Amino acid sequence: MILDKYVLRYIFSFLVGPLVLILSFLLWRREKHGVGDVNDVNQVTGDEWSEKVAGSADDIIIVGAGVAGSALAYTLGKDGRRVHVIERDLTEQDRIVGELLQPGGYLKLIELGLEDCVNGIDAQRVFGYALYMDGKNTRLSYPLEKFHSDVAGRSFHNGRFIQRMREKAASLPNVRMEQGTVTSLVENKGTIKGVHYKNKNGQELSAYAPLTIVCDGCFSNLRRSLCDPKVDVPSCFVGLILENIDLPYINHGHVILANPSPILFYKISSTEVRCLVDVPGQKVPSVANGELAHYLKTVVAPQIPPELCESFISAIDKGNIKMMPNRSMPANPHPTPGALLLGDAFNMRHPLTGGGMTVALSDIVLIRDLLRPLRNLHDASTLCKYLESFYTLRKPVASTINTLAGALYKVFCASPDKARQEMRSACFDYLSLGGICSEGPISLLSGLNPRPLSLFFHFFGVAIYGVGRLCIPFPSPKRMWLGARVISGASGIIFPIIKSEGVRQMFFPATIPAYYRSPPITDQSKVLV
Repeated sequence: MILDKYVLRYIFSFLVGPLVLILSFLLWRREKHGVGDVNDVNQVTGDEWSEKVAGSADDIIIVGAGVAGSALAYTLGKDGRRVHVIERDLTEQDRIVGELLQPGGYLKLIELGLEDCVNGIDAQRVFGYALYMDGKNTRLSYPLEKFHSDVAGRSFHNGRFIQRMREKAASLPNVRMEQGTVTSLVENKGTIKGVHYKNKNGQELSAYAPLTIVCDGCFSNLRRSLCDPKVDVPSCFVGLILENIDLPYINHGHVILANPSPILFYKISSTEVRCLVDVPGQKVPSVANGELAHYLKTVVAPQIPPELCESFISAIDKGNIKMMPNRSMPANPHPTPGALLLGDAFNMRHPLTGGGMTVALSDIVLIRDLLRPLRNLHDASTLCKYLESFYTLRKPVASTINTLAGALYKVFCASPDKARQEMRSACFDYLSLGGICSEGPISLLSGLNPRPLSLFFHFFGVAIYGVGRLCIPFPSPKRMWLGARVISGASGIIFPIIKSEGVRQMFFPATIPAYYRSPPITDQSKVLV
């Protein structure tokens, strides 16, 4: 009997031991890849979710309260949605991007009822751009004749603008703004049910809602589970503030086509001018050992207009220099039930053209219009299928602004290649012609006419104009060869960008089935009743 007992214990240990080891390994993996992982989507059971959702009072969770998150919270809250916004830091931030809103973006701000957010922050009106190159300059004015006198671009301190939008969103009784860090999304059977987050006191909490919209910015740690992020960093901005000086062209942004890349100037208050120096690549000269200051004084300063040079040097000497990587990322979403991406977490372009806020606000108008007919958001799979139309409907506007930003940056950068030099010079002279040659491109840049075909026409119009100049007065073989290289170079710039944006989605969105998605029939019937 004693022998049998030992045999049984041995057999039991032999069978159960490996099972315990396997379970321990699985628990270890779950803890390692659980709350806090940057890509994480945590699993919950159906029963657990049923208990949680029963006590949830939110319709929508918004992760992030930047330009996109704050504007979206106000827009959805105004439509009667119960919105819970979770933002990492609700204090006013000091950033060097997101400071110029194009007229097209301002029109979207009006459409959302947020135009008063540019009041009381010393925002400056912007009516166009001044372009400088090789001692020459030209002024490009926005075509605003058909619009109300209040319509123009606006430049401001980004932090002040965001705080005004946060205040307006938080003023709605059904919008709850909370400071906290979202660590992961909560998933059940492939559907996002909410988020895990730590509040400002470090307490770990969970929030649940039928729809979670992630707009936590360019450094998003949640987007990897919702899209295929292919982030490119072509350059960095070095930011300075020039004080108590007027720009040569009042109420205009100034773009200097410098070597190796553009320099921007625009007013962000009545007494301050923002200067952004583009530095190609991902490595900026060191601030600590004085390399950056030396670079700015010896390479950049000689290329800026003389009337700004003294203030530029003074700003360098003050030492308040900020840096920001310039990121671009085409939108490549994984449609996921219960979740949506928005803003820089979803789609980025080079900030040279100041189009980011215009794209985000345009996307918010689309989301608002798509969600308005729906009262019940709990059918996640049906809602996901319906919201696929958002990705298609946004493409013509977003892709035009994205493509223009990427293409213009490459054209404006200096290059040792003769064909690229000719393209850059032709672009400046084409814009200086006036009429449709300046009005068309500036309409695209301003977001007032973001049409893909117009972009395509003007981009190759610049290339053909450059070839035409080479063939006058006599088209020598050398000049004709250079002209062919100009056309080839232009194609090499724009076609890869268009390909990444999606040719069909950008130019022929009506051929995509999602373009025609209508609200779920159950919700339509409720609205009709």
